[in-house]
Amino acid sequence: MDEAMAVGAPHYRTEGFDNQRLCVVPRPQVEQALSKPVTRRLTVTDAGYFPAAAGHRMRRPQGARETIILLCVAGSGTVVVDGDTSAVSAGTGIVIAAGAAHEYRASETTPWTIWWLHVRGTDVADLTAALGGGGQQTLQPRSLDRVVALFDELVTMLERRLSPVQLIAASGAATHLMTRLAADSVLPADGSALERAMRYLEARVDGSIQVAELAAIVQMSASHLSALFRETTGGGPGAFHTSLKMARARALLDTTTSTVTEIATAVGYSDPLYFSRHFRRVHGVSPSAYRADHKA
Repeated sequence: MDEAMAVGAPHYRTEGFDNQRLCVVPRPQVEQALSKPVTRRLTVTDAGYFPAAAGHRMRRPQGARETIILLCVAGSGTVVVDGDTSAVSAGTGIVIAAGAAHEYRASETTPWTIWWLHVRGTDVADLTAALGGGGQQTLQPRSLDRVVALFDELVTMLERRLSPVQLIAASGAATHLMTRLAADSVLPADGSALERAMRYLEARVDGSIQVAELAAIVQMSASHLSALFRETTGGGPGAFHTSLKMARARALLDTTTSTVTEIATAVGYSDPLYFSRHFRRVHGVSPSAYRADHKA
């Protein structure tokens, strides 16, 4: 793991905690995995779980070859990356880019419990860019239980054996974990203006609303709301509402015997021909053709 112990502080330690779980993939096996078509994209090199890690401290003045993901589930600690200090507490975490000088340590009064992993591969930069990029990125997953379950699944895989097949499975689990964190980083917080706007549109797939009206409901300027939608979904409020309407239309085509006209009305289109043209533009086929294909 290319670790450096803290100097002049004999009570600090890098591992050896009660009930810890620690998996280190032998470096020749890591290099072999990085040469294979599947695992070259992402290989887990180390992973673990340190509960109530009193005295935990790690210093890597030259950084690590791997990107490091650290998630705190209890207690607290501090992370310093390239001179920038971040406090980490329960429900938050840090991504540390490969090569970034860093140090992290558990609080002396409330030592953290952490899940962590190290990864290398050609896809790592893109996955971490989805989290914001840079030398470090603070994490605050909305679905903490799901993220912890993915960490647990990953560590359990590596504890069983370190065969090439297990490394492929661990690669898949780590990719799932990182994409879950990436999704959580852009999903709106509960109760935020954006989240309320999305919920409002979800409840009204059978109608239409102007951006200015929606912005007034959530007490935000139309331009700011549109910018938030584009940042989070890749399109404006109208495009998001249309995607909801199309999803509802697909569900009705799949699960009911309603006519295309009835479905058009159910998703807010008074003109079934306009609905059919819009559906074809989105899906590449007409509603009737979609239903025939999916009922086959």
